[in-house]
Parts: sequence; C-alpha cells; structure tokens
Amino acid sequence: MSNITNISYKTDREFGCHILYRMVSPVLSNMSKGILKKRMPIEYSRTWDERNKQVAYMKYFGRMMAILAPWLSLPEDETLEGKQRKQLREWTLQACTNAVDPDSSDLLFWEGELQPLVDVAYLTHSFLRGCDQLWIPLSPQRKQRYVDRFKRLCQITPPYNNWLMFPAIIETFLLVAGEAYDLYRKTLAVNKMEEWYVGDGWYSDGAHFAFDYYSSYVIHPMYVECLETLAEFLTPSYLPLYEKALKRMQCYGCILERLIFPKGYFPVVGRSTTYRMAVFQPLVTLALNEELPQSLFCGQVRTALTAVFKKMFEGEHNFTPEGYLTLGVNGYQPHIVDYYTNTGSLYIVSLGFLSLELPASHSFWTSQTEPWTSQKVWSGAGIGVDRKFI
Repeated sequence: MSNITNISYKTDREFGCHILYRMVSPVLSNMSKGILKKRMPIEYSRTWDERNKQVAYMKYFGRMMAILAPWLSLPEDETLEGKQRKQLREWTLQACTNAVDPDSSDLLFWEGELQPLVDVAYLTHSFLRGCDQLWIPLSPQRKQRYVDRFKRLCQITPPYNNWLMFPAIIETFLLVAGEAYDLYRKTLAVNKMEEWYVGDGWYSDGAHFAFDYYSSYVIHPMYVECLETLAEFLTPSYLPLYEKALKRMQCYGCILERLIFPKGYFPVVGRSTTYRMAVFQPLVTLALNEELPQSLFCGQVRTALTAVFKKMFEGEHNFTPEGYLTLGVNGYQPHIVDYYTNTGSLYIVSLGFLSLELPASHSFWTSQTEPWTSQKVWSGAGIGVDRKFI
C-alpha cells in the first residue's frame, strides 16, 4: 500500500477516493477470491464478550458495502478513480456471490446470534442505495439465498434501542425487492423513533438518553431512508413523517458541522467512538441527497469534512503495517475499544465518504473552499444566531 504522506492530491475528492480505495481494497480483493477469512487479520476488544468471533467478517462486509453501493453506481470513466471503481465493482459482485455460497470458504456467518442482524442491515441499506449496480446483477439463485437469510434474521427480536431500525431497513428492502415483508417491524420502529425523539435533532437510543453518536451511526440515516421508501413504495401517508424526520436530520446536520473544530478535530464522546468518521454520516447524506439546510453551503461542508479526513488519515497512524484499520480513534488505542468491537467493526468509518457518490462535476466538489462555522467564530468573523427550526 502507498504511503499517503508522499502523495500530492490536487482536489479534496482525490484525497477521499484514495483513502476509501486504500481502506476497502484489501477486504474486497481477498473476499472476491474466497480467501478473506484466511488472509484477513482480526483483532478483538480486550473485553470481548462471548459472541461468536466469526461475526467479524460480516462486519467487514456489511459495513463497507453501505458506502460502496452508491460510489460504484457512478458511470465508468478513464480517470484513476473510474478505474478504481471498475475494479472494486468486479470484486464486490464476486464477494456478494461468495458471501452466500455454501461452497465458498468465505461464506459469512448469518445465523445463531443477534449480531448478524446489525451488519446485514447495513448490507441491505447498500442494496437500497445501489440496487442497479449490486442487486440487479445477482443471479436469481443468489438473490434467493440473500432473501431467505434476510427473512430469517428478521425473526429476531432486537433490543429496544437503535436496533429496531435494523429489521425495519431489512423489511424495507424486501418491500422494494418485491418480496413478502412484515409491516409490523417497520411500524414498530417508526412508532419508537417518534417516541424517542428528544428535540434539537437528537434521538434517544432507547428509553433513556445517552450523549453519543447513535443518531449518526444508525437512527437518522436509516429512519429517513425507511420513511422515504415507504412513502414511495407503500403509501403516501408516510410522507409527512418523512418530511418531519428529514427536518430533524437537517437540524442535526447543522450541529455536526458546528462540532468540527477549526483544525479538524471533533468531540470523542459516548460508546463506539472507534467508528471515527461515521459520526458525520447524516451530514454527508444530506449533501449527497442535495438536502443541506439553507445555512450550510457545499463548499463549507466539504472543506470541514476534508479537514477531518486529513486529520484522521493524512498519515499512517490509523493503518496497520498490512494496510488495515487500527483499533482506536486516532492511532492504535486498544483501551478505548468497546467490548463488542473488532477490526471489522471499524469499517463503518467508510460511511463518512458517502459524498463520493456525487460526480466530480457536482457543486459539492467544484464549490470554492469556505470556512466552516467554528473557523469563522474563532477567527473573529461574524456569524448568525444559531436558530434551530424543529
């Protein structure tokens, strides 16, 4: 793997593409050959609980796919990025085959525990985001293998917290795929998310509020996706809920932008801090869907996020010598790792790169560099009053 400290990048997009390709290519190249389990190093939390360690490979695959689907949906071209996407698309389609092939040594761990429900939810979210590129090309037999596993996982009763979104997003995909689905799973998640909204863009992760980033990792992106899809494919009666949830995510996106310090740091709080850039998934999703609130501009958001990317990845400290992500937030920090975390868990960080689905010609990438809110404030520039709208 190349040392990124020795490479010059002409644009913010080039830097993002290089980091994402560097991050995911070792996983996909190995899994496409059926040797992921043989080659991939796994490190587990020092307080790892008794769950099956095979869940690590599903974590690698499911969490990574959630970003790859939209990026790989861009048309092919002869740029370096285009060639990288083409290679990744080929690897990804073969990896999708191996994941459910009973004869593959990389058949993933699908059943027997709660944990696969989480990572399969991210996988189905990827199929929603990139249906034409990743789901449609699969053979009928392989699609059926996935559907059968999705339906069995949805029979699991999840904990009453953000986990309710996992069967909900899986059932939403089944609806889009024309399969039988359980409306109750979606209805339960909708009712609880409405009950757990605490205001100012924040959801409680269950009955009791905790100051962490699970509104980023799970709730906002999956809830908005579910409601939008239900309004389109099931009944327009979900449209008011979708519009309300979108406004909440916009409010939360404003907060996330303000949490980026002038030099690209952000607060490390709550559990699952090793998910790194996944903190900004709602903000990037808003940019991707061209739904940024009026107070945020493309150049401003891109500049802020790029500052975080560079603080995190402009160096070798967050990669192992073999090119895989380290256990930690900023370098190897094993003592900050939660009991359910392993190397595969870390690849949820890729969700911070969702804006790469926007083509290079989009204003998100072409807008001039602009200071973000905290830069303006701490340089003495004037800004408007922070007015929340929901």
